[in-house]
Amino acid sequence: MRLTYLAYSFSLTIMYFSFVLLLPVLVALYFHETNAILPFLLTGAFALMISVTIRKLVSGAAKIKSINDIKKSEGLCVVTFSWLFAAILAAIPYTFFGIKPVDAFFEAMSGITATGATVFTHFNYPNALFFWRSFTQWLGGMGIIVLFIAILPQFAIAGRQMFFAEAPGPTEDKFTPRIKNTAAALWKVYAGLTVLDFLLLKFNGMKWIDAVCYAFSSVSGGGLAPSGDSMIGYSFPLLWITIIFMFFAGSSFNLQYKAWIRLNPLVLFRNAEFRAYFNVILVIGILLTASLFFNMNYDLPESITHAFFNISALVSSTGYCSADYTKWDCTSKLLIFAIMLFGSCASSAGGGIKVIRWLLIFKIMKTEMVKILHPKAVCNIKIGNYSVSKDVLDQTLMFVAFYFVILTVSAFLVAIIEQNTTVGLTGAVSAIGNIGPGFGKIGPLGSFEPLHWLTKLILIFDMLIGRLELIPVLVLFRKDFWVLKR
Repeated sequence: MRLTYLAYSFSLTIMYFSFVLLLPVLVALYFHETNAILPFLLTGAFALMISVTIRKLVSGAAKIKSINDIKKSEGLCVVTFSWLFAAILAAIPYTFFGIKPVDAFFEAMSGITATGATVFTHFNYPNALFFWRSFTQWLGGMGIIVLFIAILPQFAIAGRQMFFAEAPGPTEDKFTPRIKNTAAALWKVYAGLTVLDFLLLKFNGMKWIDAVCYAFSSVSGGGLAPSGDSMIGYSFPLLWITIIFMFFAGSSFNLQYKAWIRLNPLVLFRNAEFRAYFNVILVIGILLTASLFFNMNYDLPESITHAFFNISALVSSTGYCSADYTKWDCTSKLLIFAIMLFGSCASSAGGGIKVIRWLLIFKIMKTEMVKILHPKAVCNIKIGNYSVSKDVLDQTLMFVAFYFVILTVSAFLVAIIEQNTTVGLTGAVSAIGNIGPGFGKIGPLGSFEPLHWLTKLILIFDMLIGRLELIPVLVLFRKDFWVLKR
C-alpha cells in the first residue's frame, strides 16, 4: 500500500466530513439553541485540522492530484478508517452535552452505521443534537464514501475500489458504465425517498423537525428516534407511512432505480431476492398478526399494524417499535427474533446477512443433497437467469461462517461480562446485524447506557464490522496487509 495515496484519500474524506458538521449549526440557529452551536463548530474545525495535518505530515500527499490507480487493499483501508474516524468525529459533539466519551462513541457508531442502539436515558437535548443523530444515520445508510464518489471529481474513477469496499456483497452492483454514475443514481433514489417520506409525515400531522429526523432514520434503516418511545402512540397513518419506507429501505436501491426509471414497479418482482424479501415479510407478518390477535388480545387492525410495523422495522434493521414487543407472548417474541437473523436485500440501507446470501446457502444445501444421490450430476446454481460462479459461492460460505463465528464469540463475551445471556445473545445479533434494540434491558424502550464499557466496545466493533460486511475490517488483521510504501 502506498502511504501517500492513503493519506490523500483519507484526508479528503475527513475534510468533507468537517463541512457536514455545519448543518446542525443551521438547525441550532433556527431554534435559537446557542449552546448547541459551539460543539459542532469546534468539531468541524478539529476535523479540518486533522485533514490538513495528515497532508503536511505525509510527504508527497499534498502533491497528489489523482488517485485513479488506487489498489483494492488501499480502498479497503481508506473505507475502514474513514468510517472509524467519522464515528470518532461524530461522537465529539455528544460529549459537550454531558455524555461520557465511551457512550458518545457508542451513540456515534450506532448512528453512522445506521444501527439504532442508543445510550440515551433521557431526551432533554437540543433539536440540533437530534438532527445530527438522525443525519449521521442518513449518511451511513447509503454510505459516506458512496456519497463522496457521487459528488467529488477526485473519486470519479478511483472510487470503484472504495465503492465495493464500502458496500461488499455476493455480486457487483455496478449498473452503469461509470461507478460515479452508479453512486449518483443510488443517491437520487435514496434522497428522493427521504424527501417523500418527510412530506408524507409532515402532511399527516408530525412536527417538521420530527418529520426530518424520522425520515432520515426510516429511509436509512437507522431507527434512532427523537423520542424515547420510538413510534409508540403515533396514528395508524403515520405508522403505515413508516412501514412502507422501512420496507423500501431494506430493498435494493439498484433494483428500485431500475424500477422507477422505467416507471415499471413490476421489475421488482422479477428479482428473486426481492420476491424472497417480500414473501418472508408477508408470511412472518401474517403469523405474527395471528399470534397478537389470539395470544395478546389485540383487535385485528392493531394486530396487523403492530405485526407488520415491527417485522418491517427489524428485517430492514431500522429498529423502531410501535409497541414494546419484549412484553409479548413467547410465540410472538420467537417470530421477532427469527426475523432479526434474516436481514435485508443487498445494496439496501439495511443490515444483516442479506437475503441473497440466504438464497445461495439454501441452493448450495440443495445442490449438495442432489450430489449425494447423483454423484455424477453437474449442478449449476442460478439466481434468476444468472449462473453463480464458484468464487461467489465460496465468498458467501466464508462470509456466513465468519458472521456466525464473530456473533458467537461476541455473544459469549457480552453474556459473561453482563452475566446475562439475553443481553449477550440479542445484543450481539442486534449490533452485528445493525438492527438496534435487543431484548431485556436493551429492548426497544431500553438503553445500552447501563452496560459495562467493555461490552460497549465489543458492540461498537460489531456495529462497524457488520456495516462494512466483515471483510474490509477483517483483512486489517493480516500482517501482510500492512506493507506500506511511499
